[in-house]
Parts: sequence; C-alpha cells; structure tokens
Amino acid sequence: MTHNTVAAYAAPAPKAPLERTEIPRRELGAHDILIDIKFAGICHSDIHTARAEWGEGGHFPIVPGHEIAGVVAEVGPGVTRYAPGDRVGVGCFVDSCRECDNCRAGLQQYCTGELGMVGTYNATGRDGQVTQGGYSTHIVVDENYALRVPDGIPLDAAAPLLCAGITLYSPLAHWQAGPGKKVAVVGLGGLGHMGVKLAHAMGAEVTVLSQSLRKKDDGLRLGADHYHATSDPAIFEELAGTFDLILNTVSADLDLDAYLGLLRTGGTLVQLGAPENPLSVSPFALIAARKSFAGSMIGGIRETQEMLDFCGEHGIASEIELIRADQINEAYERVLASDVRYRFVIDTATI
Repeated sequence: MTHNTVAAYAAPAPKAPLERTEIPRRELGAHDILIDIKFAGICHSDIHTARAEWGEGGHFPIVPGHEIAGVVAEVGPGVTRYAPGDRVGVGCFVDSCRECDNCRAGLQQYCTGELGMVGTYNATGRDGQVTQGGYSTHIVVDENYALRVPDGIPLDAAAPLLCAGITLYSPLAHWQAGPGKKVAVVGLGGLGHMGVKLAHAMGAEVTVLSQSLRKKDDGLRLGADHYHATSDPAIFEELAGTFDLILNTVSADLDLDAYLGLLRTGGTLVQLGAPENPLSVSPFALIAARKSFAGSMIGGIRETQEMLDFCGEHGIASEIELIRADQINEAYERVLASDVRYRFVIDTATI
C-alpha cells in the first residue's frame, strides 16, 4: 500500500466488465484499522450492483465486495479491539448512525438514523466519501464494524460467512431453529448451502427444496435430512403442513402460496432472496393457519460475531471455489448460470 492508494477491481460503468484500477483509502483515524485483505467472496448482490439492476444510484466506478477476510496490518491510536496480525472480517456494512434504537440494540443492519446503514461499497460514509469494497488489497474500517475470525476457520472459506453465513444464521437464530424443529431451505446455492450447514448444526431436521435433484448428494453431505425437487407438484401435497420454518434463498418469482401451504400452523416463511418483481401472497394462505410471511436481512455486528464463533465451534465454513482476480468477469457469468459450488472467492494476492 503506497500513499493510501491500493489496487482493486472495479466496474467502471453499469454492465461494463470489471477491470483493474487503483483507489484511495482514507488515513487511519483514531479508531480505524487497516486490513490487509486476503480473500473476498463474490455475492449475487455484487453483480446486481455492478450491473445497476437495483435501480438508479450507482456511484461508478464501483469496487464491489462485502465478504472480506484478512489480517490487521495497522491500527489507529485509539483502537482497543484489535492488534496487527489479528484475523478479521468485514461484512455488508462499515458504519451506521450508532444512536437509533436499532443501532443501540445491535441491529445496525436496520439503522433508522440519518446516516443509515453504510454499505461496504456504493454508499456514502459519514466523511462524505463513497465506500469501496473488498475486491481490493486493503481496506480501512472502524474497529467497531470489524469481526474477529476464529482460528479454526480458513480465511478463504471464512469470507462468505460475512454475508451468506449471517444472512442464514440470523433468521435461524431469530425463529429458534433447533432440536424438534423442522426447517426447509429453498434453493441450494451460495446462501442455501450455508442454511443447511447451520440449521443442521443447530439440531433442526433439515429439508432442501430445490428445482431438481441435481445437487441431492451435496445437500445430504452438507447436513440435509431430506431433499425434494419442487418441479414435482406432488411434493407440495406430500409435504403440506410439515415445516416450522422455511427460508427462501432464491431471487426468482415463486408461487408463495404453495410454499406457505408447506408450513405447520403458526409456521413462518422467511424471504431472503430479492427478486426483481413484487411478490404476491393470498391473505387466506396466512389467515387459515396463523402463518407468517417475513423478511430478514444479514445481521448486526454482535450477531455476526456470534455466527462466526458458532461456525468456529462447529467446524463450519463455506464451500468455495478460489479464483484469480482476472477471473471475476467469468465468475459473474457462472454465478448467473448457477455454475458454482457454492461461492466464488477471490484470492486478492492476484489483484
């Protein structure tokens, strides 16, 4: 890192291929840490943002990446949580207002303050500068928004835990997945495979609901007790009234009423994927058996650390395919074709 300028891969314009560039990183403030990024996961959100698929507001050029794992290189004079050499991670946000009810409750992802949740990339920080993410060699973050990565988790396989891992852990913890609970995970991709591992480790009975049986062997290996193809309409009759909790990880337009029919009385269907079109739910699919349709987004700092510690205790990490930085554009196309098992991770030494 020279003169606060670091190498990175950025999308120069909407839908343009990512290319190597250099970006500035801020000087270390009193409570900042400089992280030598070792690995950065590729999340579907990165692709949506780089291709301006979530509407206007892209601050191009954009350096994506919010699944960051690395090592502390330097610390500011007021830092107490970390020291050089510590293994750390950064997830989907790098700041929040710190004062609203949600921030005070450790739910920074739902910050309602004026600053709001400051995304790790394509957001405006409290210094007025646009944030740039983890497809780079270094990043500077406030120590209060970094996470400690347990020694037992390899850094490359830890990176996707900072988004995919917490996105599944948070609803599983909130709706108390555990022994005696039946949990279904819709989709066995980058998110879904983490849901299977985590729900299994929590002691729940886990079912994967996927379009086909193509990944059945993987699903069972990862901890699923059952695996069904939703392309068979009979499955919705066979499994009616079965589950306490269903986690929908896919970003496609599904027949939500059909999935609500799989819930027990009082059960909850949680939406995690973000499809482009509005979702439709019949009121009677909810009213008839006191069912709930809910949403969940990542997790706060405290819960994300709890997730990492849980993964460390249970030997859980993401299933990854390690790539070079010059393979990012190819990896994006493969993500869109569902041709990855189950998360691409960039070796940032190749930037």
